[in-house]
Amino acid sequence: MTTLPFGSARFRHTLVAALAACALALAGCQGATPGGAETTTAATPTATPTPTPTPTAVYKPADAQGKAQNVPVPVKPPLADENSKAGLEAFVGYWFALLNYGYETGNPASWEQLTKPGCTFCDNVKSAIATGYKTDRWQVGGRISTPSVEARMVEGAPTQQVVVQVNQESIEFYKADGSVGRTPEAGSSTASVVIASFEDGTWIVSDMHLLQ
Repeated sequence: MTTLPFGSARFRHTLVAALAACALALAGCQGATPGGAETTTAATPTATPTPTPTPTAVYKPADAQGKAQNVPVPVKPPLADENSKAGLEAFVGYWFALLNYGYETGNPASWEQLTKPGCTFCDNVKSAIATGYKTDRWQVGGRISTPSVEARMVEGAPTQQVVVQVNQESIEFYKADGSVGRTPEAGSSTASVVIASFEDGTWIVSDMHLLQ
């Protein structure tokens, strides 16, 4: 065998040709797959669209231009169904919250469900709400708050008394044509006694009167 000198031109030419042949061979190997199967490109995952939040209805109190809108419905505290001093106080607070909802919307149905028939004071309140929303009229203001609620529990008594400080804002009345519906009513702040009893796992109001 003839040995080519490392630095000779013939040796360099032979080496270049060999390298080129290897490169072509490698390129062919890389593009091939076993069994002659064609190569496939992995699919790009599709991004999951972000859900659009559902718009929340915005509460709008009543004014001279129209009735209250989207008034939040009071949520009954779990404690309000407990036959205890704390449970009775939580219930009375909820009862007045429902009454306030009735004044804002003209719909005291939920409040009535927790009130026994024959409660004179309660009947007067229902009549006042109905008058405030008579025909195309509505009322503005009249918001009720109870800064003080104190139950005077007597163990085993058929009814219980709760002393409540009841504040109510002044009330104005309007009609659809923008005119005043009736004479405004002044605000008030009174100490009252709520009479309630625990029946069938829940409290219910049987009467209410001003504290003498």
